[in-house]
Amino acid sequence: MASKVNLIFNPKYQRNGLKSYVHLLRKYGFNPTLEGPYFHGPSVSQRGKFSAQGQRPVGGRAHVSRILRKKIDGGQSGDVPAEDVQNDTEYLAQVGIGSPAQTLKLDFDSGSADLWVWSTELPSSTQQSGSSHTIFDPSKSSTWQEPSGETWKISYGDGSSASGDVGNDVLNLGGLEIKGQAIELAKTLSSQFEQSEGDGLLGLAFGSINTATPDKVKTPMDNLIANNLIPQGSQLFTAHLGASGEKGDTSFYTFGYIDQDTVSATGNKISYAAVDSSQGFWTFDSTSATVNGKTINRSGNTAIADTGTTLALVDDDIVKAIYDAIPNSKYDSSQQGYIYPSDTPVDKLPTVTFAVGDAQFAVHKSALGFADAGSGFTYGGIQSRGSNSFDILGDTFLKSVYAIFDVGNTQFGAVQKPDPDASSSS
Repeated sequence: MASKVNLIFNPKYQRNGLKSYVHLLRKYGFNPTLEGPYFHGPSVSQRGKFSAQGQRPVGGRAHVSRILRKKIDGGQSGDVPAEDVQNDTEYLAQVGIGSPAQTLKLDFDSGSADLWVWSTELPSSTQQSGSSHTIFDPSKSSTWQEPSGETWKISYGDGSSASGDVGNDVLNLGGLEIKGQAIELAKTLSSQFEQSEGDGLLGLAFGSINTATPDKVKTPMDNLIANNLIPQGSQLFTAHLGASGEKGDTSFYTFGYIDQDTVSATGNKISYAAVDSSQGFWTFDSTSATVNGKTINRSGNTAIADTGTTLALVDDDIVKAIYDAIPNSKYDSSQQGYIYPSDTPVDKLPTVTFAVGDAQFAVHKSALGFADAGSGFTYGGIQSRGSNSFDILGDTFLKSVYAIFDVGNTQFGAVQKPDPDASSSS
């Protein structure tokens, strides 16, 4: 068996370059290497017993952690407000959970491995604030099973988190019914998580980074394979992300097969790169890039494919080379990113490619501009990865290819899609 899940373009999604960058700082915890208002700073807490007055700890040791901070006036720093983070998503997918099925809109994310949903276990105040959400009610499902003691928690360096307990139920994924799928019910959501339009998240990374304890639970892909619900030779999923819901370009995922019509329409072949899954991500070698035909060697460099990320983040040398090729572009420290004049014709933007294994894939020129940056400028879709040791190739890159996530053969495949908005190459 196999299935196809069409994506819904989120009509409430509003692109914001800086907020999207802050989301990535939060998700991956790297330090920026370019000037800007957001950074990871040390946070010191004392571990030990408190004095009789309860005023200061006695004994123990200081614990130093890193937390996302925001520069404010006077050289001080403060917490990052929830509204500073882009926690919404451009694409949502409808799935069914329970018997009878309750339909929820989830964010499919190849950069994480939890399947969590808004649930009736949330405080009533949170449920009311999320009135636009479908809230899963396990009491209305005849197939719901709740194991004892299993919990989950996703937390980030800015203090935001989502957590709850874990049960099992039927998951309907485009007609494929996965019985006994672990469903993580949200009992608490910090304000950053409340702001998204979706009803939860479905992780498509490798199960080693699932957050359930005391035992990690199987992801939907794990169960599709373990239960022989997808063909032996097609233990994979694919992602076709359209440029925009407004352009009528249908976006979808497939499970258990490669959509050959999509491949044929590109006129190109699939190229594969071996995946290193040891860190739980879809990691592959990306040891070169090109800007307007000039090759930049990047010995030992790796990248991950992350459908839950909007931007593409690469090292500072590559970023600088890209924007040096756009007249009057500049780095704007107030927006912590590169911007360029909005009146730059699309066909005059540089041709940028990144390697997936041995093959180069071009980023659509139309995707080089991510969001309005004000004052006649556009926030670029490719930005600095800071201190991160690998590239993060999100939707800016993935919209330009038909992506194949081959679990069975531990490889990532890509097919170059033509850029509909570029009339010529630079």
